[in-house]
Amino acid sequence: MKALLCEAYGPIETLQVREVPSPVPGPRQLLIQVKAAGVNFPDALMVQGRYQVKPALPFAPGAEIAGVVKAVGAEAKGFEVGDRVMALVSTGGFAQECVADAARTTPLPGGMDFDTGAALVLTYATSLHALKDVGAVRPGETLVVLGAAGGVGISAIEVGKAMGARVIAAASTDEKLALCREVGADETINYSTENLKDRINELTGGKGADLVYDPVGGSYTEQALRAIAWRGRLLVIGFAAGDIPKIPLNLALLKERQILGVYWGDSTKHDPAGHLANLRQLEAWFVEGKIKPIVSERFPLERARDAIALIANRGVKGKVVVVND
Repeated sequence: MKALLCEAYGPIETLQVREVPSPVPGPRQLLIQVKAAGVNFPDALMVQGRYQVKPALPFAPGAEIAGVVKAVGAEAKGFEVGDRVMALVSTGGFAQECVADAARTTPLPGGMDFDTGAALVLTYATSLHALKDVGAVRPGETLVVLGAAGGVGISAIEVGKAMGARVIAAASTDEKLALCREVGADETINYSTENLKDRINELTGGKGADLVYDPVGGSYTEQALRAIAWRGRLLVIGFAAGDIPKIPLNLALLKERQILGVYWGDSTKHDPAGHLANLRQLEAWFVEGKIKPIVSERFPLERARDAIALIANRGVKGKVVVVND
């Protein structure tokens, strides 16, 4: 089979598609013929050796897949060859075949295509875990989403709306903000031309935001934190801007604000039952039309490194997937 391999940590341009042996599933695993794999910012960090997890070399990046079950491990219950599924994997997604733990695999809902399934698992499950399990968002609260036009940002807008929040989307261009309004954002902020802190305060009548969902980091984090209301929460999702901000902790003290880390990948290991329950909630919302992943671009496996480079350069609106025809 073919796979996109990272053979040494370094520039994305060094990734190569190679012929490799097909993986063999363990007793509690499935072998999945990959039809589509979602591209995410951690993929770019991982191949450059800049992510908190450093897989043994060589490896194929790609953490979320959708496809068809080809083989079932002896102890993997509930699945049969031919099942259409979506799965979370640590690595290996950018390939024609991939193994996945049965406990982190779920059937593809009826009416969902493979591209959408590959775009759902990581981003939407991250947002639901962040807003429900960590941030405990309540109906009527104001949620500010930074980096709102990317895959994880769009998912936060839709999940926030599904949970009854008022959503303010912040992004770097008017074109990106137009997409945010299309998926349900109530208000928007262009933080390239507007002061983020002042605009949040203006849109909330001086009260401030109840929650900030921050996958960006850099200079925007402190600006947003200064515009959080009494006992509001900052959800730390990631650092797409490249810089990990250094926050004056008196900003947390002054209004009893909370700074909460969100590490969805590890949360699925600590609470697999909770993860599967969240996936079932997302599937229900998809059927009800409350969420709908936007796949903006599709790349064949031979151009998977271009897809990773695109997301690394923050040139993405919605979600990008790598497809195997």
